[in-house]
Amino acid sequence: MFTSQDVVALRQKTGAGMMDCKKALEATDGNMDKAVDYLREKGIASAAKKSVRIASQGVVDSYIHLGGKVGVLLEVNCETDFVTKNDSFKALVHNIAMHIAAAKPTYLNKEEVPEAEVAKEKEIFRAQALNEPKPKPANIIEKMIEGRIAKFYKEICLLEQDYVKDPSKTITALVNEAVGTIGEKITVRRFARFEMGEGLEKKQDTFVDEIQGQLDKMNKN
Repeated sequence: MFTSQDVVALRQKTGAGMMDCKKALEATDGNMDKAVDYLREKGIASAAKKSVRIASQGVVDSYIHLGGKVGVLLEVNCETDFVTKNDSFKALVHNIAMHIAAAKPTYLNKEEVPEAEVAKEKEIFRAQALNEPKPKPANIIEKMIEGRIAKFYKEICLLEQDYVKDPSKTITALVNEAVGTIGEKITVRRFARFEMGEGLEKKQDTFVDEIQGQLDKMNKN
């Protein structure tokens, strides 16, 4: 067993987040030393300590898939130019680029998601809950919405997504592991994903609608 004070103490000791510290203590039955080792093995403790450093170096990687049908540009930063030549760092960047091609994230992280988009999703989820055959109390509905929004973030935010090659870890966890191995702060800064023909169908439909509208006006006249 462990207390909230133990969680705080572990956080102060390792610099890891509160939830990570809680999970570490749960996994080690409250043993503080084992919890520290657990966080170090996961790369979380070292990643948290390095989070205040400045990652001003890095690389821009590209990945082309399906014979030129999908392309990704990705910038990942690190602290020194030396690390950009490290095979582990190069592999991390390329694997994330491949993940982006497959998983189709829209945003880098939760902070990038517009508040209006989140509010719209909440309203949709709330309406769905209210339309269920058996109405639920308001507090239960709000908890359901929180859970669905968390799932929504995992679907559209790169750092929240489960890594396609190993769904047991998120992209954030993948980066943290690399931080623990390489020994420098690593930051996924930005990305762009391109898919051949994306958006063209919508534009074509709009064009057809415009032509049909003009024809309808002519027929009325």
